[in-house]
Order: sequence, then structure tokens, then C-alpha cells
Amino acid sequence: MYSLLEAINNPQDLRQLDRKQLPQLAEQLRAFLLDTVSKTGGHLSSNLGTVELTIALHYVFNTPEDRLVWDVGHQTYAHKILTGRRNDMKSLRMLGGISGFPKRTESEFDTFGTGHSSTSISAALGMAVAARLAGNENRAVAIIGDGAMTGGMAFEALNNAGAMDANLLVVLNDNDMSISTPVGALNNYLAKLLSGRFYSAMRKGSEKVLKGMPPVLEFTRRAEEHVKGMVTPGTMFEEFGFNYIGPIDGHDLEVLVTTLDNIRKLEGPQFLHVVTRKGKGYMHAEDDSILYHGVGKFDPAYGIVAKQESKPTYTQVFGNWLCDMAGQDARLVAITPAMCEGSGMVKFSQNFPDRYFDVGIAEQHALTFAAGLACDGYKPVVAIYSTFLQRAYDQLIHDIAIQNLPVMLAIDRGGLVGADGASHAGSYDISYLRCIPNMTVMTPSDENECRQMLFTAYQMNTPTAVRYPRGVGPGIRIQEEMIALPVGKGEVRRAGKQVAILAFGSMLAPALQASENLDATVVNMRYVKPLDGELVMRMAHEHELIVTVEENTVMGGAGSAVAEYLAQCGIAIPLLQLGLPDRFIEQGDPALLLAECGLNAAGIENAVRKKLAG
Repeated sequence: MYSLLEAINNPQDLRQLDRKQLPQLAEQLRAFLLDTVSKTGGHLSSNLGTVELTIALHYVFNTPEDRLVWDVGHQTYAHKILTGRRNDMKSLRMLGGISGFPKRTESEFDTFGTGHSSTSISAALGMAVAARLAGNENRAVAIIGDGAMTGGMAFEALNNAGAMDANLLVVLNDNDMSISTPVGALNNYLAKLLSGRFYSAMRKGSEKVLKGMPPVLEFTRRAEEHVKGMVTPGTMFEEFGFNYIGPIDGHDLEVLVTTLDNIRKLEGPQFLHVVTRKGKGYMHAEDDSILYHGVGKFDPAYGIVAKQESKPTYTQVFGNWLCDMAGQDARLVAITPAMCEGSGMVKFSQNFPDRYFDVGIAEQHALTFAAGLACDGYKPVVAIYSTFLQRAYDQLIHDIAIQNLPVMLAIDRGGLVGADGASHAGSYDISYLRCIPNMTVMTPSDENECRQMLFTAYQMNTPTAVRYPRGVGPGIRIQEEMIALPVGKGEVRRAGKQVAILAFGSMLAPALQASENLDATVVNMRYVKPLDGELVMRMAHEHELIVTVEENTVMGGAGSAVAEYLAQCGIAIPLLQLGLPDRFIEQGDPALLLAECGLNAAGIENAVRKKLAG
């Protein structure tokens, strides 16, 4: 079934194939992708859409000496398969297995680690300049999706690259056709022509001849730009200093290979516009590329069968609260940096379209845009993943916190996220939020508390953050009525002796389990900032050991806040801080990862007993 594919263990094997064999290889590669991802879960539609492009890039370019930098990286499964990791696909995104994203420590063909958007052009430009400085002929290629082009960093890189004397190729993988009209034979023909040596030589030759006649040279340049602008949508990229080529059919291997082969011989910044279809070759994924973007295990013959969750996810709790709150307050506006589905905002976007703003993959803009709305009397709610909020840290401090504006952050994916690994884990938000003046930071421990904290945060007239984990909670019934919780106050959930466990957010459930065997007191702290100092003081006076537990890095986290408070009050009591260790946590099942970090019930109990013994 995979006769051609099984013979390829590296790109050198691929380059031994005749061009006529490449379409057959694409069929086998696409079938293999569907088969393996249906067994492991992972990103599907984006990978099905880049099969031919991946084959063509490795066929034409001398990888790994020529550098391929994939933006975001969730479309690199075909790349992994063709670069010696075909047999490892069965361990995709599992603990001890291969990552779902490019990873430099995994393969020499993964030239740059990714996971976040809009970084590829900057990184590839660095590699292109490094090649120039080293005096070698290596090429650098950035493969960026049109969604990632909405990120400002991509345009910063384009602006810089156009002025550089470096051999950089930017491939725009336009998989929503949001920039161009559908491609056809004429566009494919023009792409071959514009990428060819004849056109390039003709343009350079004309410039030499006309150099002594500036007015004629300028007229010629403008005429060329006008003609190219009529037949291609690349005038903007030309203005950045790139030679624009395309759009071309990203599933036509003959066109892809010919065009890339021509481009590889050109000097300077080149821009190739490729149009592909997400989910290509699998009907279900073509019909609904969003549903099949990230999938669990499924039967390819039937597609994804919707599962009825017995408990709502935290994301759903937020989405329902958002609609309820918007119905009560016309000042509420909701903002997302291109994560409508992931952040649970689909229903809101349908019910309140005039108050819904998807700003694209532009986290910095999202926060400052929210600040502007807040300045003029609106109540912005920014729904954002913890890992993506990191990208807008300066805006949070400079544009929101310093001005003390009432912007509310609904931070999803706080803590470990499982199969997506280190690049997507929300391991640091407690640490980097609690040090900002004017911020209030809340950590709900269950679904109902999440709803009430969202309401509480919204009522405040200062910057607030409600930080909740991925997935479902412990299954607590959600009250429809919204009640503001007392700010900066925790609650004792279990009375015990000797040991007091101060639990933050998602760690309350395992702390309660561990406390049964320890006969420990358990406190649901609720707030990281302001910290309930009065309650901390009481626990210190009534117990022999204080234990803090959080799904955030120990360094600078909630436990550090408790330690700082005790030190300020001059209280000397043994303190055990439990949380994520000082290393990046790789991909794997969330429960296994938490157990490995000692953040399950057994891990908490063992750590406490060891401290008491010791």
C-alpha cells in the first residue's frame, strides 16, 4: 500500500524519484497521514493540505543544509514522515514520543522550534543572513500560513527582509483563499514565467541599460508593477522589496517543483504564493476543516462522531457566562486573537455580532485595542490562551495596568495542556501576572466558581484576570445566578491537623484527596492577588507545616506569594511549595504529566510525608 513511501527514509531518497512518481507518493503519504493521525489524534486538516508542498520543498531544496522553517508547525507531519520519522508517528504527541511541532532536539531537519504563530520569516531571515556571512550557498525558506500573516511580527520581518541582501524565500500557504481568487492555468503559467531566469535576467538587464536615464527607468518600473498588479495580487509584497511569484496551485506537483526549482536559482528575497485546501483528499476534513484541525482518535471511514460530555468544560462555562453577561450589560465587548472556537465564543459571535471582535493572530493589538475601548466606557473581555498572553506582556503592563483600565482577561489553558507540549502550556501566567501593580488574579477551583469569578472580575473597575485550566472540572453543579465573591478571600474546605495545604485553582481537587490520608487542613485560596493574608496568618498559627500547591511554575508563583507574605510578617514556619518544576514539560497525557510533576493526590501526599519526616 505504501511501496513508494516505505522506500523513503530521508529527503535524499525522495530526490532519487522521477518527477512522475511524485503524485503517487503524495497519495500514499496522504493515506498514511490519515491512518496514523486517526489512531493517535493530532492536527489533521492542516497536514493533509500541505502534502504536495512538503514533497516539492524537500525534492528541490537540499535539506537540511537548506533551511525549512515552518510557521506554527502544526502542518509538519508530512515533513516528519519524509525526514526519517515515519515509524515514530505511532508515538505522535505522546509522553516520550515525537512532538506535534518542529523540535530542534528531535531532528536536524527541524531547523527551528515552533508552536506560536508568525515567527518563521524572522527566523528564516536570520538563517539566510547567517549563510551570507558564512559565505555559503545555503537557502532559507519560511513557510507561513495566511492566518499567521495577520500577526504583526510577520510584517516586521518582511519589512526588514526586503532591505536585506539575503537569499530568503517566503512561501505563503494560502489555505483559505483569503488573499487571492482561485488559481488557474494562466496564473500557473505566469508563476513559472516570473520565477524563471529569463524574466529575472531581463529585469536586471533593463535596469543596467536604463540606469543613465532615470525618468525612463522609473517609468519602466512603474509599468512593470502595474502589469504584474493586474495579473497577480502581489503588489504589496513587491513594495516590501520581494519578487512576488504566484499564486500557484499548491496541489500541482509539476507546477510546484518547476517553480521552486526556478526560484532556488534566484538571488535576493523571493515571495511565492501557494494556494492549498485544508483537509485535501479527505472529504470530511475538506467539508469542515475547523472540526478536523485538531482531532482525537476516530474511525476514518465514519469521521468524527460528536461525543456528549457529561460535564461542561471550563471553556464552555466561559462561553455561556459571556452570553449571559452580555445580555445584562450592553457595555460588554468580547475580543479574541483568532481563537473563536477554541475560546468558546462561537455562540457569542452569533448572538452579539456587533460586540464580537476577532482581531486575527495579533495578541499585542488585542490588548491595546481593548484598552482603547475601555478608555471610552466599554467593558472589554479578552478571551486568550495563557501561552498566547505571553506575547502581549508589554501591552498588558504599559497600555492596561499603568492606566488602571477595566480590561478583563479570561485566560484559558492555564497549566499543562497535554499533547501540544511545552510551546502551548500555560505554566507561567501566575508568576508574570502577580507582579503587575493594579492586577487582580483569580484561580477558580471548579466550574461554578469559574462562573462566579468571571462575574466578580467583570464587576471590578480595574484590570482583572480569571485563569482556568483546559478541559473539564470536577463536576460541580453550576448556579445560573451570578454572585460576586468577596475579593481577596479564600475559604477553608477541610479542617485537619498539623498540615495546612493552600490550594490554588485546579489543584484543590487533588489536595482534598491527599488530605484524607494526611488529615490535613485544605484551603481553597481562590485569589493569587490580592492574597488572603489574614487566612494565611491563621493557618500558620494553627499548623506546623504550610504547603502550597499550584499548576504553575514554582518559581515566582502563588507559593512564592505566600512565602513573601510570611517573611514580611516575620513568621518562621516550615513551608513546602509544590508546582511545576524549573524545566519545560513535554507532550503527553495531562494526568501522566501531572503525576510526573508530583501534582496528583499521591504526589502531594508523598511530598508532604517526606517533608514531615525530614
